[in-house]
Amino acid sequence: MADVARLAGVSSQTVSRVSNGHPGVVESTRREVLATMRELGYRPNSAARALRYGQFNTIGVILFGLSSTGNSRTVEAIATHAAAEGYAITLIPVGVPTQDNVLGAFTRMGELAVDGVVVIIEVHLLDASTVALPPGVHVIVVDSDAGDRYPVVDTDQADGARQAVRHLLDLGHGTVFHVAGPAESYAAERRAGAWRAVLEAAGRPVPPIERGDWSAESGYRAGLRLAERPDCTAVFAANDQMALGVLRALHERGRPVPSGVSVVGFDDIPDAGSYLPPLTTVHQDFAEVGRRCVQALLAQIRDEPAGPGTDLVPTRLVVRGSTAPAGQ
Repeated sequence: MADVARLAGVSSQTVSRVSNGHPGVVESTRREVLATMRELGYRPNSAARALRYGQFNTIGVILFGLSSTGNSRTVEAIATHAAAEGYAITLIPVGVPTQDNVLGAFTRMGELAVDGVVVIIEVHLLDASTVALPPGVHVIVVDSDAGDRYPVVDTDQADGARQAVRHLLDLGHGTVFHVAGPAESYAAERRAGAWRAVLEAAGRPVPPIERGDWSAESGYRAGLRLAERPDCTAVFAANDQMALGVLRALHERGRPVPSGVSVVGFDDIPDAGSYLPPLTTVHQDFAEVGRRCVQALLAQIRDEPAGPGTDLVPTRLVVRGSTAPAGQ
């Protein structure tokens, strides 16, 4: 810093202000100092600055299962929006969703010096009915039922499922079969609950649930069973991968889509429009979920705390070629 100050003809205090983005520096001086920094290869010591100011410009992310579409795309969105705010992310996966493992991840986050934490545990903890987090931590929870205790950001899972089921009923189908996600998943639980509620409100039969694990293979196995039912003319799959498996099973069993069976997915993954036929699905705005997580956490870090509650990001139905009027 002293070398930069000497070559630029300014004080070390001015160099410090420029390196920290302080607004009280004349613009011409700022440009001169930045040019000198580049010339000398000077980079501020972020560790020393963090110790001095008590801010690390790092957001921790604790999650269970990076392989699922929702989790991986949410993490990607958090990283993108954090970087735009000058923050890095530190990621700690939780192998088994237990309360001890979640608290252990928070302990590691404390050792790694982060300013706040986003928790993405979209399954019920195996040893507790609810998530319990350490007090005094800046935290945002994603995809959970913890809105009565913590700030939560989530996709409006229930409304997305309602749009899917109503679309199929509006096409004249007598009822809608459902390939649900894992029973321990909050998202799967909300989507299945909304599916059932729409059918009951419409006075339609509620078929037994087919249960999958989010994979295309589990959707394929469920699709084989559904293909044997002549009364199955409409299927709502809880994610696009399982919908892909359903499409394959129906094709193999000679049940054409959409003229014989209509199929709707959930997520609107980038490849959904390239399925055969292109998949009607519920679009989740993962980028907006990530943005709201980062903004809400930064508000806490900047002493603008929010109380508990759930911030729902809207969904929308994207109609493509996998759905058609019943009996078409």
